[in-house]
Amino acid sequence: MRVRYLSSKEQFHAYLKAERESRNQEINQVDGEQESTSNDQNEPPAKRLKLDSGDQVGKEESQGEVKEGAREREEPRERKRARGQNKNRPCMKPNHYERDRLCSSVTQEHAENCRFGSQCRFLHDVGEYMAVKPADLGDSCVLFQTFGKCIYGVTCRFAKTHLGEDYRNLVNEDLVKQWEGKSQVRNNLSKELQQQLRKKKVCFEKANKYLCQLAKAGSKVGNKATSGSAGEKGVTNCTASRSSPESEGLKHGEEAQDLQVPTEGGDAPKPVAPQSPCPTSESENSAVKTVGSVTDEDIVKLRPCEKKTLGIQGKLYLAPLTTCGNLPFRRICKRFGADVTCGEMAVCTNLLQGQSSEWALLKRHCTEDLFGVQLEGAFPDTMTRCAELLNQNIEVDFVDINVGCPIDLVYKKGGGCALMTRSNKFEQIVRGMNSVLDVPLTVKIRTGVQEKVNLAHKVIPNLREWGASMVTLHGRSREQRYTKVADWEYIAECAKIASPMPLFGNGDILSYEDANQAMQTGVSGIMIARGALIKPWIFTEIKEQRHWDISSSERFDILKNFTNYGLEHWGSDTQGVEKTRKFMLEWLSFLCRYIPTGLLEYLPQKINERPPYYMGRDYLETLMASQNVDDWVKISEMLLGPVPTNFTFLPKHKANSYR
Repeated sequence: MRVRYLSSKEQFHAYLKAERESRNQEINQVDGEQESTSNDQNEPPAKRLKLDSGDQVGKEESQGEVKEGAREREEPRERKRARGQNKNRPCMKPNHYERDRLCSSVTQEHAENCRFGSQCRFLHDVGEYMAVKPADLGDSCVLFQTFGKCIYGVTCRFAKTHLGEDYRNLVNEDLVKQWEGKSQVRNNLSKELQQQLRKKKVCFEKANKYLCQLAKAGSKVGNKATSGSAGEKGVTNCTASRSSPESEGLKHGEEAQDLQVPTEGGDAPKPVAPQSPCPTSESENSAVKTVGSVTDEDIVKLRPCEKKTLGIQGKLYLAPLTTCGNLPFRRICKRFGADVTCGEMAVCTNLLQGQSSEWALLKRHCTEDLFGVQLEGAFPDTMTRCAELLNQNIEVDFVDINVGCPIDLVYKKGGGCALMTRSNKFEQIVRGMNSVLDVPLTVKIRTGVQEKVNLAHKVIPNLREWGASMVTLHGRSREQRYTKVADWEYIAECAKIASPMPLFGNGDILSYEDANQAMQTGVSGIMIARGALIKPWIFTEIKEQRHWDISSSERFDILKNFTNYGLEHWGSDTQGVEKTRKFMLEWLSFLCRYIPTGLLEYLPQKINERPPYYMGRDYLETLMASQNVDDWVKISEMLLGPVPTNFTFLPKHKANSYR
């Protein structure tokens, strides 16, 4: 950092405060109530609760308690490192910022078809709703300008653009005709499929066939072990050759068993590949279980080499990012040159239950030409069935298995990084998903679970044998999470072991120089995660091989585009506006870490280096460098208007490596 831009913490916040006050005076929007609300946001949630309760007892006593409690909280906070997620963060529900909501039947101009009738708890009188509706946020509705019609009607926060007399929703017929029969977003969950999933009426033919093979192989292993132990003792076990009803096959929804065959000489059990069916009798082989004429699909099985190949070697891969890797953010990265995109991690059990919120993570924008989805699960039955479900109902270019998630919620259930130590289950999941998918299957892993015990070099050859088309390796273990530097030397060793299967490397890429050094290790390509959150234009820098000294106005335009994409995706009503604000604030918690290139003494910036307090070249650049939540909220208000009353925000992710 150049010396002339350096500042102290007090000078930094004093400058922002002075600028904010002067701007507020110019536009005559100084409000004492809003100022007191913003002051409350500076305090942690526990302290605000204590202040509110203390007001009822007495101001003097409450102030003393708050000071003592603050000292007690500050002491352990200095010793305890922030890691993982803010699990107890405040969560604002829709009724917190919109108490009187208009019924959706009125918005869609079908008020007489309200299915709740007289028991509906929403408003049906448009005039009554307009009397309590918050003020509009702008003069331009992105949905009306893009598609010719805003489906949110009077509930749109930009409604004055497309409202006529008697609150009638205006329509641009020319634009509507252009978009007729076209859809920007694919992979939506239909109501029919959702009902079938909830009633468990979806057929998983391929998955159930594979799981039955697992069960038969597991029962034969158990029979061999039982007969072998009886033979050693000189006792004949007559019932060992008979298969019990429990061992004939897995019931629907039952967990598959680990396959282990005891080897000769008393060696450790060796896992059996459940790829081929178990040997059956001649009568079973000759039985025809299908109806109709015999086709090539009944006789000839699709070989792995005949599957659709995943040709993404050398391309820039945007990592699947929980919370921040949403569809609007992926559109931003596509504009800057990302070649491959992947949806956020989706839990397979939630998808099988038909949860709308989980299926929303699979949505694909029309600009995403190479797109995949990432699944998380711990057992072969749910993962295989989920893979078959997605194979039949959505359009993707590949499916990725998350074996790198470090969070406790996933790890303790046997998913994420835990699969690296559960080799039997891992093998069954990969083989099962590969058998039911028509698209390539990829796997994302870490170096291992413990910091100094690497496992990836042992897992990668097995993945190639099990049928994975590509592996992505994050150069850190689960214990490291995002601390320390990614081990690219180990990634280079694993790339040699993986050959000819492509291996992508991931970790600590924040500039084109980092990307060039990563490609020199012999990997097939690079995956970019936090680097894209901090500076999404990193894809342009890599492709053009330059450092981009992007201005604050250009960065603000990126946020404008994100706002428009968010309103398109989540809606332009109050709920959509606040959801867009929420995800923008999550992203701003990463964007504030970027240091403008023109302010650096030495290039490039490193991803785990926390910058000192500095003054930007203008007010907006300084504001974007702030790590204070109130300043992030201020930026969101520039784009989405004032926040609702009693609005609070706490980032989902704690930056334990950003110190």
